[in-house]
Amino acid sequence: MGPRLERPVWRDQTARDRLEGWYRRFQSRISVPTESREIPTRYGTNHVLTAGPDDAPPLVCLHAMRTGSSFIMSELGPLLDRYRVIAPDLPGQSVRGLQRRLSLTDESHANWLLDLLDELQLDCPPVFGVSWGGFIARQMATVFPERINRLALLVPAGIVSGSHWVGLIRIAIPMLRYRLRPSPSNLRRLLDPLFTNWDDDWGHFMGDAFRDMPFDFRLPPLATDQELRELAMPVMVLAAADDISFPGDSLYQRMQALVPDCRGEVIPDCKHCPPATPEFRDWLADQLAAFLADNR
Repeated sequence: MGPRLERPVWRDQTARDRLEGWYRRFQSRISVPTESREIPTRYGTNHVLTAGPDDAPPLVCLHAMRTGSSFIMSELGPLLDRYRVIAPDLPGQSVRGLQRRLSLTDESHANWLLDLLDELQLDCPPVFGVSWGGFIARQMATVFPERINRLALLVPAGIVSGSHWVGLIRIAIPMLRYRLRPSPSNLRRLLDPLFTNWDDDWGHFMGDAFRDMPFDFRLPPLATDQELRELAMPVMVLAAADDISFPGDSLYQRMQALVPDCRGEVIPDCKHCPPATPEFRDWLADQLAAFLADNR
């Protein structure tokens, strides 16, 4: 079944302009020049942001839901002198992305990414996915294992799920409260279960995103045991100890038990949104670089 065209990811033109402003603000945080490209796919033309030396090894990076390519790239600064980072905007999850919500129950997202890799002439690159982007990266590795040589995942969706009751109490109710009364204190209450530390740009962007982007209540389906056993490439998974969405210990243990070549760790004192700090960016860059360079 093909994708269906839906209303845009923004509520109205004012919301779109505000989200576009946030996209540019995070793009201004990127430490090196970036290049925007429009790449054709079977679902429509897709925006891709690239940065890093032209002759550096490629690294495809897939962002989290309701963010965008500039957001993930702004957190990867220490890698941008070592890799050519390619960050597409995910369908239905970014102001710059395709205004389509692809099916989560077929191979649509894998086919979308396959088209991008073909157009970019990337035969078998490493892929790094965060949260929702981690679900897409894992699906791509399952459907087209010959097209990914290494798979890195940070707090990925689609491996384990947290308690629905905890999600209701700690996320859904504060979200409703914030939408009814978008005060700074209600924004902090909403984001505290998700954010490891407060960052003004990330915090205020998320406040606008909750109001400006209709919520996609679909959840990526959990990978089957067989799908995880069949991951043929080296895999690194970084889970968060205090993640209420995808509990870190359960996530890491499932991956370790089923994926043939899996490494990584559970990040202590970390919620679903990792620290937005220079120290964490350096640590993450070192983890990714070591994994990508490891030939074992």
